[in-house]
Parts: sequence; structure tokens; C-alpha cells
Amino acid sequence: MKRSGHGRTGPQPHGNHAAAAPRTARGGDTPARAAVRLCGRAALAVALASPAAAQRPDPIGNQRRSVIGQAAARVAPSVVSVNVIRRQRATPRTVWEQYLIPRGYEQRVEGLGTGFIVSAAGLIITNQHVVAGAEQIIVTLRDGREFPARLLGEDGATDIAVVKVDTIGLPVAPIGTSRSLGIGDWVIAIGNPYGYVIGNSEPTVTAGVVSALGRDILPSEGQSGLYVDMIQTDAAINPGNSGGPLVNADGEVVGVNASILTQSGGNVGLGFAIPIERAMRVATDLATAGRVRRGWVGVEVSEPRPTSGGWRNQPGVTVVRLAPGGPGAEAGLQPGDVIDQLDGQVVRNFLRWERALLDLRPGDTLAVSVRRVGGAQTLVIRAADLPSETAARVSLRDVTLITVTPAIRAERRLGTSQGALVVTVGPETARRLGIQPGDVILQINTVVVTNAEQVAQVIGYFGGKGQVRLFFQRGFRVMYADVWAGS
Repeated sequence: MKRSGHGRTGPQPHGNHAAAAPRTARGGDTPARAAVRLCGRAALAVALASPAAAQRPDPIGNQRRSVIGQAAARVAPSVVSVNVIRRQRATPRTVWEQYLIPRGYEQRVEGLGTGFIVSAAGLIITNQHVVAGAEQIIVTLRDGREFPARLLGEDGATDIAVVKVDTIGLPVAPIGTSRSLGIGDWVIAIGNPYGYVIGNSEPTVTAGVVSALGRDILPSEGQSGLYVDMIQTDAAINPGNSGGPLVNADGEVVGVNASILTQSGGNVGLGFAIPIERAMRVATDLATAGRVRRGWVGVEVSEPRPTSGGWRNQPGVTVVRLAPGGPGAEAGLQPGDVIDQLDGQVVRNFLRWERALLDLRPGDTLAVSVRRVGGAQTLVIRAADLPSETAARVSLRDVTLITVTPAIRAERRLGTSQGALVVTVGPETARRLGIQPGDVILQINTVVVTNAEQVAQVIGYFGGKGQVRLFFQRGFRVMYADVWAGS
């Protein structure tokens, strides 16, 4: 190894045999030779304390700290562990457990993820799936300090959440841009993989390259968020890394580690991160308003269930339904139109359409090129506020409801045209009744529900008269829950 600033090459003398070591005043012995006459730890202490050892040149010098190490050191102080406790219903796994576990029995389950600090006042970004359903959140800093955290807001569509700890003077992660990334660039994933078996709070660092950009991933069953326009990397991402930063070689956060593709449950080199621009935009909305202000166009397109890879390259997407009076209908779109370009970009499958809607704000415009009988045409859609955001709300204890209208049905893609949509629900009621945001209350006992106000009226009528049965729809399934109307 050749070292800059030195004329000699090759391995240098080490240990107690360094050249030109100073002599002692006793018999011309060097300190190392004098140490031989001592024993045990004293000999070692004298040898290590000798001037020769202290002045020995470092064969690596400043090259020991790599670019990767410097980048990781810049971000690591802002990386935290996000520990959550949630309740979930126990699912019997054997015939015996079906008899032994009471119906509705719940157990406390611990979860672990990662986050990074974006404000010295304690704002932390993580994944929504890390904190979903949590009744307790504890944040652990790199130095081992722990703080209780509260959830400021979460957005299932982008899988981003913001939590807050009540302290100041925290180290803040440097924020970069994903737009500057290129395929093959070095990137670093920092987080807490399998942190529940590791005894300290120092984050784990793994390195790799940007494998691809702009990845749109087909949603899996039960997945609420959309992983579109993602950064793909082979930097090792494992359970516990979720919510941690993806960092470029300059030590700047360029993404939020969110998901992996794997059959084993562990890293196989297919990790994905949310671009930091989207994460910061969503986090700003959540921190200031508790929700994301997202644009709505009132257009539903076909979503083919893929049986092969052919779905990835199709000649556009077909409009199947329009919300009456919605922005798409007002712009002139018609059922049966085939959308093949959005703002000049080719649309090859429905995920490209979803990507455009995910980042759309109220007031933004979207240029849509369509093919229809009679020729091609370009239309301009101006996005509006989501109907569910502007609808009148009805509060019933810790449950918030809105009336299902044609526009809300189109927005939420509901399987029913009437009822009361659950917008928010407190954790206690959610556990007791099993309802969750997105469910639609259809009927109470024999009374069919047509609007949100009716739910409050019917519950009030049965108040103190005993138990009532609540029927609600989730997706295309109808379920029920028994509730004590007087409680």
C-alpha cells in the first residue's frame, strides 16, 4: 500500500520493533526491552506506553474513513428506534386454541421500526404501517434516551406518519433530493433491523447502490398504501428498518425505507424507499393539519387483476365510471375513454394513473390525452378537494361519520350507494366493536341507514333500552357488531 506524503512503501514496522526508538538512560536498553523484565499486565502497559508505539505511523491514515462511513456518521445521530404497543385479536391456530381462546380475546403485541428526526423540536418521520393501531409509542434515541411520543398524523396512501416527542435540541437529519439520484449511485440504509434482539440503540448501517428509479409496485392483498415511483436498492433492508432513512453518498436523506420483496421474510436485495420529496410534503401536511390535502378528479379506471406480466405494458387505462358533477365529468371525460397520456407521459398501466393522483393537490391541473370513437382528444382536469374532506360530519362519542353520496362512493370506491361512512374511530370503540375507518354502517337492528344523522338518531332512540345490532360493510363483506346503546 502506498501512502501519500511518505517515501517508503509496503508494510511498515509495528509492535515493539519500530526503527529509531529512543534509548533509555539505563544500560542503553529500549523501553520495550526493559518491559520484558516485568511481568503480566505491567509489561503490556509499559510496552504500549513507549514512545515508539505512540509515534508509530498509521499505515492507513485518513483513508480509514470511507465516503460511506462519513455519510453514515452525518445522518446516524438523527436516526431513532420507534417502539410501539398495540392490541390485536388473537387468532386460533389449532383446534384446541379454538376452544381455549375466548371469542374476541385481545393480546398486547410489541412492534419495532425506525424513524428519523426532521425538527430539533422533536418531529420524527416514520412509516404509517409502523405506528398503525398503536396505543403506545416510545422513541429511543441513538444515545439510549427514551421519550414517549404522540402521533400527529398518518397517511395510509403514502405509508408516511409523523410522531412528536416533547424535547428540544435534537440532531436533525440533512435532507437531500431523490431527483439527483442515478442508477448505480451509492446509497446507505440506516435503521434497526431485528432491533428487539440487539442490546443497544446504535442504528445499523448497510450500503448498496440505486438499482432502479421510478418503480411502481403491484399492491399485495390487504395493502392500504400505494408504493409508486419508488427508489429500488440492494442495500440490506430487513424487518425493523421500516421508516428509516435512505442516504446518498453526501450524507443526505433521499428516501424513507418502506418495503422489500421477499419470499423468506429477510433481505434478498430488493428494497424500496419512498422519495424524500413526497415524504416531506406529506409530513408537512400531517404536522400542521393532521391530514393530507389531496386532490380529487372523480374518475375511476379499470384495474385488471394480473394473471401474467402482460398487465405492465397495456395501451392506456380505460375509464369505467365518473362521479356525477366531478372534475373529470366537467372536463369532458366519458366512460369508455382510454387514457394513454398524462401531462405528456405515456400511461402503460393503472399504477401510472395512481402515481399521478397520489401527488395531486386541489387546484392542480392534469392534462389527459384520451382515445375514443371519433379520434384522440386532450382534456384538462382541475383537481378539487376530496368530497369526504368537505362533507358535513356527525360525531357520535368517539366515532365520526359522513353520509355516503355518489361522489364519496366514487372517491372511496365503496360497494354501496348509501349509508354512513366511518371517518375516524377511537381505539377503545374500534377494539370493542371491530369497526375501523372506511367501514360503512348500513343498518341498525331493522332500520336501514341512509345518512350519517340517522345513526345518531337511532342510537339515541335505543339509548338505555339494551343491546342493538350494528351491520356494516367493509369492502364487499357485510359484518355486524352488538353494542349496548345505553353505554
